Amino acid sequence: MTYIARTIGVTKTYEGTEVVSNVNMKIKQGEIYGFLGPNGAGKTTMMKMLTNLVKPTVGEIELFGEKLTPTSYELLKRMGSIIEYPFFYDKLSAKENLELHCEYMGFYNKKVIDNMMENVGLKDTGKKPVHDFSLGMKQRLGIARALITTPELLILDEPINGLDPVGIKEMRDLFKRLSSQYRITLLISSHILGEIEQVADTVGVIRNGRLVEEVSMDSIRGSHSEYIELQTLNPRKATYVIEHQLGLKNYKMIDDHTVRIYDPGIAPSQLTGNLIQHGIEIESIFKRAHSLEEHFMNLMKGDDDVA
Repeated sequence: MTYIARTIGVTKTYEGTEVVSNVNMKIKQGEIYGFLGPNGAGKTTMMKMLTNLVKPTVGEIELFGEKLTPTSYELLKRMGSIIEYPFFYDKLSAKENLELHCEYMGFYNKKVIDNMMENVGLKDTGKKPVHDFSLGMKQRLGIARALITTPELLILDEPINGLDPVGIKEMRDLFKRLSSQYRITLLISSHILGEIEQVADTVGVIRNGRLVEEVSMDSIRGSHSEYIELQTLNPRKATYVIEHQLGLKNYKMIDDHTVRIYDPGIAPSQLTGNLIQHGIEIESIFKRAHSLEEHFMNLMKGDDDVA
């Protein structure tokens, strides 16, 4: 297995408080790694350590098979990143900002700039200064700047923040294309779990500074069977029918209106017919599968010492 980035027992302490504790991440070459966690969990601190903006208190970081040190300048040239809010020369246009970035990165193929601006949806901004850009446009420009030198590893902290639904889909398609066609490895943090679910190959979940899980999305999808979700005003009567009339034992009452039936031996139409026969009013009934959001929320409810 080839890991393009790996952390070994990484811990970061500020003023005696551990904000990141013994984190062991493994990011495979060419994959999209979704990095999830509530605000303050340690996501941005980990990303800053991977880009050498912050040094670990304890532990080691490997990039491209080499140990990251304070003088790893050549390793950093192989990376692109957006950490927190991207800053620009506000009085310059998007293209002028990218031209300057190419100059100080020593990247002289400026024909790439026009292609990159088209890829992120900024082709028609012309000479418009960046200070007149919306938040979403600045996010697009930040992604273009991170990509302009064709990095092997791209680290993006909340890259779709401020984008409208069309922009989010465009970025989703771009990320998939970068991974599949160009074999760029992406580490993406986001609070929009549905988007991570659609693009990620692997998900790492951090809580209270600890990496509580690192798992493939295929594993998440495969470890949970489909279930029927029933919405009714009388869930207790519904569960009585489910258990005593239909003989189903594998169900759970989620709240005052929701029942989930995990038994694979019954269809929604059969369940609906039996409930109606017993005078139970159904608000909705549908078949679904466990999502990344549910998996994430279950992890967030776990104990702090989950490893």
